[in-house]
Amino acid sequence: MTLTKTSPSRGKGSPEVTGFYDEPTGSIQYLVSDPETGRGAVIDAVLGFDPAHASTDTQSVDAIFRHADKAGMTIDWILDTHPHADHLMASGLLRKTLGVPNAIGEKVNEIAALWRDLYHLPDAFDPARDFDRLFADGDQFEIGSLPVSVMLTPGHTLGSVTYVVGADAAFVNDTFMQPDVGTSRADFPGGSAATLYDSLQAILALGDDTRLFVGHDYGTDERAQPEWESTVTEQRRDNAHVGGGATREAYVEKRESRDRTLGLPDRMLHVLQMNLRAGLAPAAEDDGHSYLKIPLNRFPKETS
Repeated sequence: MTLTKTSPSRGKGSPEVTGFYDEPTGSIQYLVSDPETGRGAVIDAVLGFDPAHASTDTQSVDAIFRHADKAGMTIDWILDTHPHADHLMASGLLRKTLGVPNAIGEKVNEIAALWRDLYHLPDAFDPARDFDRLFADGDQFEIGSLPVSVMLTPGHTLGSVTYVVGADAAFVNDTFMQPDVGTSRADFPGGSAATLYDSLQAILALGDDTRLFVGHDYGTDERAQPEWESTVTEQRRDNAHVGGGATREAYVEKRESRDRTLGLPDRMLHVLQMNLRAGLAPAAEDDGHSYLKIPLNRFPKETS
């Protein structure tokens, strides 16, 4: 059973937000809705993926559908904050199933160019084909009657975006984690700890009571249950990496030191090849099956 938690609307202009926890990847997918109109959007939807068998399933997104149907909600948007490296995106599947637009930040084009080289697939990936909207920093749209602003918040990837929805909710992707954990890694190709620090500060400039919804949580030794909601005030005061006014220099040293100890996500080389296609598999070959290409020794494991 999917762990689900709803953050209720605080009144006019405030969205209702339900998070759905994907235990295999520690990812949170969100259903954000406008209580006045019953219109909603899915953010960072997860398509199940078993790397041992290279098989996919829809159990995670099925939970979203059940919730939306029960609430009588109409989903108008499929949104992603960045091409994810640790879970398979359901964007393309939901676009086809629901017949609604999907979207991501426009710098996905630069990320695609980087990974064409790493996969040695010079003709792969066409974000303009697989996503209906490629948002620029400052773009605006609506979910029902709720205004949405797009913030470019790079660092984890060079093209990560944050969606600021209505009066008091921001979906901050892999920038912040929960205050007791700190922040997300910044060592993937195109990432930068210094750039991530600037993005964190931009998010902390939002209103004090803005609810911040993070992309991942894994629990801690002291907190077994995953969590995914905090506020600007809580992060500014308590965040393990930047709380209390940490300097850029101190943050970069701490973040880069931590990142040097981390291995690659076990799904990364599989899922990015699909996520740069909105989570769709490469075109089937003449036997009717799709295949992934995995680069050998492009990311050698460091040994001490």
